[in-house]
This record gives sequence, C-alpha cells and structure tokens, in this order.
Amino acid sequence: MFAPLIMSPVAIPAGQSVAKSDPNRIKSKLASYRIMQFDQIVYSLYEDMQLQEDGLRFEVFSKALTGYYNLKHEGKLSDRGIITIVDFTKSSREKRIWVLDIQKKELLYNTYVSHGRNSGEEFAESFSNESESYMSSIGFYVTEDTYYGKHGLSLKLNGMDENFNANARDRCIVMHGAEYATESFIAQQGRLGRSLGCPALPMEESEEIINTVVGNTTLYIHASDDTYTSTYLDHANALAEMVQEHKLELPGSKPSADSLSHNGLASI
Repeated sequence: MFAPLIMSPVAIPAGQSVAKSDPNRIKSKLASYRIMQFDQIVYSLYEDMQLQEDGLRFEVFSKALTGYYNLKHEGKLSDRGIITIVDFTKSSREKRIWVLDIQKKELLYNTYVSHGRNSGEEFAESFSNESESYMSSIGFYVTEDTYYGKHGLSLKLNGMDENFNANARDRCIVMHGAEYATESFIAQQGRLGRSLGCPALPMEESEEIINTVVGNTTLYIHASDDTYTSTYLDHANALAEMVQEHKLELPGSKPSADSLSHNGLASI
C-alpha cells in the first residue's frame, strides 16, 4: 500500500563519538528523523488519494494518521482502516469533514459539519472540554455504538485526549444529523447552523456516514490551537505500527524483491 522508505541513518559528525555527544541532542535528532520518515511515507498516500484536490491539507492528514496509528498501536481500533477528519480551521461554509478508507485508498465522504454555538460564528475559534460550554472539543476520538435520539441515528464518541475532549461522553457529544447543517441554511444565514458541541452532519448523509464509521474507528478534530497536545502524536510509535501493519521494510534496510512484488510498491 505505501512505498517503502529508504533513508540513510542520522549522520554523526566526523571525529565525534556517540558516547561523547549530548544525549538530548541525539534524542532530538532521532525524533526529527522519525517525523521525517513518517511524513514522507504519509505524503505518498496523500498524493495517491489526491486529497489536496478535495481540500484536505497535508498537515492535518499527517496529524490524523499519527493519531490513528498510535491508537492502533494501543489496540483501541478495529482493523477496517476507516478514519474521519474534521478541519475546524476552515469556514463552516466549506465541506470540512472527510471520511477515508486508508486501506483501499478511497475518499468515502466529504461534506459539511457543524461546530458548537459558543465556538464561533462562521469559524470555530474557541473550544472546551467543559459541560454546558456548548463548544466543540478538539483532538482524537474513538467511535463507539449508535442509538436513536431526538436527532435520529446518533453515534457515541469517546474522547481520548485528557483536558481537551475526555468529557465527551459525559457531555453527550455525539455525531448526528441536523437540519441546520445544509447548503440551504448557508444560503440563508451566510454560515452553517451550530450545535451544542456535537459534530452535526447533513441529515441526508448522516446515517450513511454514521453506519460507515461506527465501532472503534478514529475521529480527529483539528483546529488552530497552540495549546493542544496529545500523547497520540508520537511519531515513533506511529511509524512502528505503520511498518508492521503494511509489512514495510524498516528504514535503512534494503527491501527484498519479494516484498516489493507482494505489495506492488516501488521505493521513493
């Protein structure tokens, strides 16, 4: 599925031994190297899926996949390869939710999604993990099961990021359909309608999307928030899980002809 990455090891300056090097500097270089390795593989997938044409920025896609592979690493996800990405840096007038099948390299859905009414007007600019804030919560979620509520079929969400969305279940933050998440509402009001904090979808697409992503898949809600941190943005774990899942050759090793033939891949 992904092209194997063949890269040189981190260079150590001539005459400088590893033992005499600053351990923190080496650790920082290795971390940067892992990020570069991961992003180079992910960019190959991004180009193959032509996601730029569908308005999904690479920076957001890369963060979403980092979290996806970390959650896989911890055994929290199904094996279906479904990932949902929301980009709240975009206007609510734009289609800013994407549902992807990264195993089949397919974009399944790209549509509108509402943010919380206290997060902003046209743009979502403020976020909260607090009850009755009526704001959206950013970060990584794992989808759970469905139920029928006042908005019809709805999907429970388990927030995985402490301090950012961990109260999602207590706040009843769910994915559901809404009459205000439509192009006609945008035409009337100049922006999408807003929820009480839930990612609300157009009614005509909500059931299909919910039935696609239900049951231990990843949802990543991205925003322009410099305070956001996550334990699931660990590139070393993400790279290790990606290599294992897709049977890629470890960076720095020579891929065998059999592995290239089996995966239908060529090196970058």
